[in-house]
Amino acid sequence: MRLVFAGTPATALPSLDRLLESKHEVLAVVTRPDAPAGRGRRLTPSPVAQRAAEAGVEVLKPAKVREPEFLDRLRALAPDCCPVVAYGALLPQVALDIPAHGWVNLHFSLLPAWRGAAPVQRALLHGDEVTGATTFRIVKELDAGPVFGVVTEAVRATDTTGELLDRLAVSGATLLEATLDGIESGDLEARPQPTEGVSIAPKLNPEDARVAWTDPAAHIDRLVRACTPAPGAWTTFRGTRLKLGPVRPAGSTDAPAAPLAPGELRPGKHGVLAGTGTTPVWLGEVQPQGKRAMAAADWMRGVQHTDGDRLE
Repeated sequence: MRLVFAGTPATALPSLDRLLESKHEVLAVVTRPDAPAGRGRRLTPSPVAQRAAEAGVEVLKPAKVREPEFLDRLRALAPDCCPVVAYGALLPQVALDIPAHGWVNLHFSLLPAWRGAAPVQRALLHGDEVTGATTFRIVKELDAGPVFGVVTEAVRATDTTGELLDRLAVSGATLLEATLDGIESGDLEARPQPTEGVSIAPKLNPEDARVAWTDPAAHIDRLVRACTPAPGAWTTFRGTRLKLGPVRPAGSTDAPAAPLAPGELRPGKHGVLAGTGTTPVWLGEVQPQGKRAMAAADWMRGVQHTDGDRLE
């Protein structure tokens, strides 16, 4: 089939690479406009734009998908189908109607669970043991279109959003290619999503990522992993922000003899313990404001910890 691929971040690259090597023809890619990046905040093409340019594929960067110039170019390309992976913008009906087989989205959840912008983050935060990826035809309602196929993925106890998304991006790329093959052959038919089990996955913002040390250790563990690498879990120490890497709930063999109040810090044989609403957690890497990330034990030595110090 003749394809126009829509995607923006590095998560979309396994799918783009897979389709570039497939029997299908990628006519062009659609991606978000260049955005500031790095210390210099220079305008930088998206990872998808860069990969497409390297492959000699036309790159379209509409500020809005409704732009007449973009729609005219899409009609001129006359794609049979438009696969989508993490494009990052809503598609109007006028665009959805152009390809004969519509726009087929690869979404990183088992729909109808976790419709929305942050399905992997929400699955980790919720404590899901199994997640996956789904291909479906895009309709006007958010992530509600009929489903072509799914692939499942076990959630590991230490998974961060970045680690889990990396695995789903690879297995999802295989699913997306198989979906397009099935659409082309006519062997694959989309089926409506169940009406039960719908959950919504709004984006986690920086305020959502602040740790409340009165919460149970299991929730804090899930929150930090869900916010890694972005937006980054954080707390405050002596009035300044402290970014947190993944933590580890203390087990029965390495828990402190005396209880810790929520946020209270205590050095231990395995590093630094922080109190929660239940059992303490071992801190992993921490990053003080304006400094590099470091092991929690190194950070504690540098701040000259005293009894009564706590995370706020």
